[in-house]
Amino acid sequence: MPIDAAKALAAAPRTGELSWDAKDVQLYHLGIGAGSPATDPDELRYTLETRLHVLPSFATVAGGGKPGVTGGLSMPGIDVDLARVLHGGQSLAIHRPIPATGTATATNRIAAVYDKGTAAVLVLRTQVAGTDGPLWTNDAQIFIRGEGGWGGDRGPSARLEPPAGEPDRTLERPTRDDQALLYRLSGDFNPLHADPEFAKVAGFERPILHGLCTYGITLKAVVDTLLGGDVTRVRSYATRFAGVVYPGETLRIRMWHMPGSTRVTVGAVEREDAPVLADTVVEHT
Repeated sequence: MPIDAAKALAAAPRTGELSWDAKDVQLYHLGIGAGSPATDPDELRYTLETRLHVLPSFATVAGGGKPGVTGGLSMPGIDVDLARVLHGGQSLAIHRPIPATGTATATNRIAAVYDKGTAAVLVLRTQVAGTDGPLWTNDAQIFIRGEGGWGGDRGPSARLEPPAGEPDRTLERPTRDDQALLYRLSGDFNPLHADPEFAKVAGFERPILHGLCTYGITLKAVVDTLLGGDVTRVRSYATRFAGVVYPGETLRIRMWHMPGSTRVTVGAVEREDAPVLADTVVEHT
């Protein structure tokens, strides 16, 4: 069996050092569409080093190494075909604001392995701490087609009840044709997002946008629209990747704002609002 659940769960955590600087943060922000209009003061806080604020979703690429969706595939007990792998979901807990320049220690382990019958789901947990204590915790849910069926734990359902009523805000955010090519420079070089032939083997008509790019675009929309542009108000952010985005498509982002949290759904406008992000919650002050 390509996935040995017992071996993966028993494996010792892997620890490594992360470091990043303002240039890494700026590149990430540009990769999720920040900087338009280029002279807008609200955008300059994402692009100008002298006033740089770090969007919390930067945590998913900090250090420039392999992201959870591919980094988890090198853990003990995991041996699968990358073409069968999709990013199923992502959750992020922010313990304190992320500095624009930093060095930290990251500890990675497989926190769970679930058997969904026709697929397996790995949960790769990354806990990051600096000299002053914990910074963030990332959980990447990695969906591997064709690797289930061994009779293991199915795991909890990630589905939430749909938000009630009409959204408080609805925005449209276009993506660029080269959005994935720019975003991948922050560290996720999976060929699914750049190589047309690889994308076809994986079952897609052309390369798709990184789910974590859509994740970042969406959080930025919530922060800018409902949180006064204050990145430090975000406490946690979780989503399920419900469908793909092709670079060049427009995202329709719907928000239901409540005290302490915002529910969000995201669809692809050009494909009749085909779901992209679902079960999405931003918790905030």
